[in-house]
Amino acid sequence: MASLLYISVRPELSAADAEHASFRRGLGGVELDRLDLLATPLDAETLAAHRGIVIGGSPLNVTDPAPTALQRRVEDDLERIAAAAIDGRTAALFTCYGIGVVTRMLGGTVTLDTPESTAAVTIRATPAARADPIFGPSGPELTVFTAHKESAAAAPPTAELLAVGDVCPVQAYRVGTHLYATQFHPEPSPADFAERMTFYRTKGYFDANAFDAVQQRVLAATVTEGEALLSRFAATFA
Repeated sequence: MASLLYISVRPELSAADAEHASFRRGLGGVELDRLDLLATPLDAETLAAHRGIVIGGSPLNVTDPAPTALQRRVEDDLERIAAAAIDGRTAALFTCYGIGVVTRMLGGTVTLDTPESTAAVTIRATPAARADPIFGPSGPELTVFTAHKESAAAAPPTAELLAVGDVCPVQAYRVGTHLYATQFHPEPSPADFAERMTFYRTKGYFDANAFDAVQQRVLAATVTEGEALLSRFAATFA
């Protein structure tokens, strides 16, 4: 069994396969176990067996007005991971959908007011990020991929804000020493993100009629810091 675990929350199996590969590359090619949370509930043994957990994105939203029983169970499992990370029993990196789950769990507000279309964006590290072992070496600015409908309105109580953006004010935060949450996607290369677009062409993350133009902009982007963040996460916790 690997010391790191990838949690998939994507119903599209091929998209989850690609996301798993992206995380594995970003984490330095280390062995990376996988749990597809929509198909298999998280058990206590799996949670206890891994020193670090990375949680991928999802077309699900915390703000969905009528979540299914499956979505509620998935979010309960994600909250269990967050609680374990806050207690230091494991380390966890929540991305995109996951930051909404953690924000709500901590008493923060998740809003639909600051969405970001599929694109590479430049975000800024906060002063608190300078001393952070994961974010500090990245310097004052990072170029990363975003695509989301909901986001945290502000860093929730007990969280340390690590990165901000012009459109979306909360791009990353840390809780304690072992829980990280990012609104952006740290794992995909431009080619990865361009391929992911094909699964979500009609899901509202970009203008479907402008697919080719958006995809070309994604492919032309220079994005490096996401993989560096993942590499440091693995080095620190695995």
